Amino acid sequence: MERDIIISRVKDMLYRAEVDAVPSFLGFLRPEEASTAIVTAGNRAFLYGGFDDAERVMLCVCPDWMDRQDIEFPISAITFRYRKSDILAHKDFLGALMSIGIKRETVGDILIGNGVAVVFLTKDIVRYVLTQIQTIGRVGVALNEGACNPLPAASQKITQTNTVASLRLDCIISALCNVSRNGAEEILRDGMVMVNSVITEKGTKQLSVGDRLTVRGYGRFNILSTDGITRKGRVVLITEKYV
Repeated sequence: MERDIIISRVKDMLYRAEVDAVPSFLGFLRPEEASTAIVTAGNRAFLYGGFDDAERVMLCVCPDWMDRQDIEFPISAITFRYRKSDILAHKDFLGALMSIGIKRETVGDILIGNGVAVVFLTKDIVRYVLTQIQTIGRVGVALNEGACNPLPAASQKITQTNTVASLRLDCIISALCNVSRNGAEEILRDGMVMVNSVITEKGTKQLSVGDRLTVRGYGRFNILSTDGITRKGRVVLITEKYV
């Protein structure tokens, strides 16, 4: 969705939350859409994608008397099982869903393992999907409502170590993305950077352990450690990157 459309819809949700005193939902949203939505909605908004660390998330705007634990997101999942010898990719599942008329915003993360996949969906379309899909591509699949346990890994992570002059955002982008400081500043100006799901353009922002950094076109990173200092006074930065 375009940014102006998201802002307009979130403002409408805020109005309904105040007037009707009930929560309303929007999504699933891409990370940059979620960032726009959460900034617009402020402290009356929550994000969830069906599991921790989901990339595509649903927005809930709720009355000011509601807490996070009171909210039941209208999210469900379908587990697909198939022969382990068959290889299926994200685009295969998404294509099958689109072919039966499902809108993209009703589909959350698609987690694929060995002979199993879990697709998160808005709850209202689950029964329809269960009755409409028997194959993904040319591969026969068995469908069950609900997510298997444990979930297939959302993505693999690799740990990497860099040294940076400081924990400023522009320094960290330069190190993680292998670009110059000027290149990092350009990436920031273009609105390609999110810190903890919020679009950030200030290179002077200080990051710390636990922060999540997304740089469009370069990847997603979690900051694991900033404890070490080299003999030259540089910070040893340990991160994990989603691959």
